[in-house]
Formats: sequence, structure tokens, C-alpha cells
Amino acid sequence: MSIQCIALDLDRTTLGGEGRLSPGNREALERAIERGVHIVIASGRAFATLPQEVVSIPGIEYAITSNGAAVYHVPTGTCLHSYAMTPPSVRKILRMTAEEPVAYEVFVAGRAYAQADYVRSPTAFGATPQAVEYVRSTRHPVEDIRSFIRRHIAQLDSMDIVVCSEADKRRIWTALAASVPDIYITSSVRQLIELSHRDAGKHSGVRYVAELLRLRPEEIAAFGDGDNDVEMLSYVGCGIAMANATAACKAAARHITRDYREDGVAYGFSQILKI
Repeated sequence: MSIQCIALDLDRTTLGGEGRLSPGNREALERAIERGVHIVIASGRAFATLPQEVVSIPGIEYAITSNGAAVYHVPTGTCLHSYAMTPPSVRKILRMTAEEPVAYEVFVAGRAYAQADYVRSPTAFGATPQAVEYVRSTRHPVEDIRSFIRRHIAQLDSMDIVVCSEADKRRIWTALAASVPDIYITSSVRQLIELSHRDAGKHSGVRYVAELLRLRPEEIAAFGDGDNDVEMLSYVGCGIAMANATAACKAAARHITRDYREDGVAYGFSQILKI
């Protein structure tokens, strides 16, 4: 069966080494759209932080954001579907991490907010030097982020706990998974524990878009690189992992394409999907 829709992760998948859309990948996206294929963004990012060079491409209609917690109609910026985190789960997360050496990010109504000292010095909280500009340019700094979270407790699309070490990440993740039942937990980069409503996940967003477009999973392909892409790649008919993907992501995929720095999306379109 031919592929009618392609869901694309952004960072370290569709976007290149500088976080930009390469000419080769852009050409591949435009060629697919011209042939009637639906191109859907599927990102952990908040809607307002999606790169303009991607969302401005004519024909891209839908964006799955915040790891599936919110789906947007790109041309109008309208949120079509969302799963807000439940206040009891957010309160419990705040209690359980109150004494931990962590920072917080939260996505509210498609905008990203973060603890001010993390925005000032992302590397102090485990971010890579390459991520510094992205964090500073996309996060609205908040001095008292815990109070901010409490004020918006019923409006959170998702929240990230920023950890400094892998040991802290494993320990906090295990505790939250055991004690907070109505959350979805995933991770796209080493310093983040990404939390949203239990019914979220990129696969959930892809399922919603598929219903809008009246498509079956076997008519959909998806590209990803991280653990937060695993369920999406498993759900679609043709899951494609980047050469730079995590082991879990590769295991969930049907095919492996080139590295994101080598236009792996464009290669996958032409060589795997024959688009």
C-alpha cells in the first residue's frame, strides 16, 4: 500500500547539525507535498518553538507537539486536540522533586517556559553546548517556576524535569513511574525527563491525525531518532529510524536511514519510500 502521510520528528531527524532545515531535506518535503503526501510534524517541542523554516512550507497542515499532548492546524495556529496534565499529578510531581537538584520546563498553550537559572546557564543543568542557543531562544525565563506551575496547574500540555546526571534521571524516573499513574513519561535527550498526560505520546497524535485524514496506520510512515519516537515508529506501517537513533528507536523501526547530518530524511524519502 502506498504511503499517504509521513510524520517527522524534528531535532536530530529532519533538522541538521545546526538545528536548521537543509536544502536537501526541504526539497524532499516539497516534492512529497506536490505529490499529495501529507507531511506532519511530530515533535517534543511546543508549538510556538517550531522553526519557521519548517512550518512556513506550504502544504504542511498539522503539527503534533509536546510529545503528542497537543495537535495544531499549522496554517491557522489553532489547537485541534490536547491532553492537559491533571492537577493531582502535577502536584505530586512537584512534591516528589522539591528537594531534587533539578530545573523545570513547562509548556502552556503552545509556549515554552523554563526556570530562569536554567535559561541563563543550560550547561550547568546538563545541556550540551550545542543546545544553549536553542534553550535561550525558545524558553521564556521564569524566576519562580514552581509558583508559575501552580498558577497554571490545569493548563500544562507537558512539563520537563531537567536533570544533571544519568543517575538522577534513572532514580527520579523510576520513582515517578511507580507513584504517579496518570502520566506519560519519555525522553528525547539525556538531561530531560519529559512528562505529559497518560494518553499523550507522538503515536497518539499520529492516530488523531490519521482519523482526520481517514488513513490507516499502514498508509503512514514516520521518521525519528529518540526514545520518544519509539511508539510512533511502532504504530505506523513504515517506521524509519535515523542512523544516529537510540537503540530502542532502531529496534522499533522497519528501516534505518542515514544520519541526520547526511540528509537522512531526504534519503529515506527517495530510497526507502520511493517518493
